[in-house]
Amino acid sequence: MKIRLHRFSRRTLTAATALVGVVSLAIGAHAALYKRPVDTARAATAAAIETKTISSRLALVIGNAHYPDAASPLLQPINDARLLSASLRHEGYDVDMIEDASRDEILRAVERIKARAGKDATVMLFFGGYGIQSGRDNYMIPVDAKIWTEADVRRSGVSVEQVLAEIKAAGAHTNLAVLDASRRNPYERRFRAYSHGLAPIETPANALVLSSATPGQVADDNNGPNSMVVGELVGSLSSPASAEAAFAKARQAVIKATNGAQVPSMTSSLVADVPLVPVADATPNTGG
Repeated sequence: MKIRLHRFSRRTLTAATALVGVVSLAIGAHAALYKRPVDTARAATAAAIETKTISSRLALVIGNAHYPDAASPLLQPINDARLLSASLRHEGYDVDMIEDASRDEILRAVERIKARAGKDATVMLFFGGYGIQSGRDNYMIPVDAKIWTEADVRRSGVSVEQVLAEIKAAGAHTNLAVLDASRRNPYERRFRAYSHGLAPIETPANALVLSSATPGQVADDNNGPNSMVVGELVGSLSSPASAEAAFAKARQAVIKATNGAQVPSMTSSLVADVPLVPVADATPNTGG
C-alpha cells in the first residue's frame, strides 16, 4: 500500500511539474506578445512630450531688483517682468520668467530656452535690472555679482551678445531683445574709468534689440510701477504689427512722453518683417 501511494505521488508530482511548465510558457508568451506594444506606447508618449516642449514663440524674462550693493531695491524690474510675462503668455508665448536671478540661474534659463527653440522659433529676451558695458559687450548683472573692477563685470555678468548668439546658434529663427538696464548702477564709483549706460548692441543675423536708452546714456526710473519702455511695448502686443513696428512705436512714445530726455535705442538685423503677435492670434474668433 505504501508502494502504491509512493508511485501515485511521483506521478502527481510529474504531472504538476509539467503543468507548471505549460503555465510558465503561456505567461512568457503573453508577456512577449504585449511587451512590444507597451514599449512602443512609452516611446510614443516620450516623443509626444518632447514635441510638446518645442514652441514657435518663446520668451526668457528676467527681472532683477534686489542688489546687495545698491542703496535700495529697484522698484520696476520685477513689476515689468511680471507684466510682460502675463502679456506674452496671453498672446501665445511660452514664457520662462525668473526674478532676482543669480548668474547660475540666468545661465540655466538660457540653456532651457536653447533646448526648446525650434528652427522656426521666435525667441524674446527681456532683462530689467542693472547693465554694464565692458569692452564691446554688454552684461546683464545678476543679483549675486561681486564687482570691484571691470574684470569682475566679465566674470560675474552675463553677456547679452553671447546669449543672443547662443540662442541663434541653437537654431532659433529670430531673436528679439528688450533691455531695460541703462541705469546708473552702484558699481561705477569703484572703477577708475567707467562708461555710462550700454554700448551699441552687436546683433546676430535676424535679430531686433530695443534698449531703454541711447548708447552711453542712462535712463532714470520714473515714479510709476512700470518702466516706460515696457509699458509702451505691452500696449503694442494686442495688435498684429511686426516686431520692428511695435518696437519703433514704443520708442517714439517714450521719446514723446519724456520730451526727448529719454531716447531708447533700436538695433535691427532682420531680413524680413517678423510678427510680434501673429495675425491669426490677434484676430478674435467669430466662428460659431
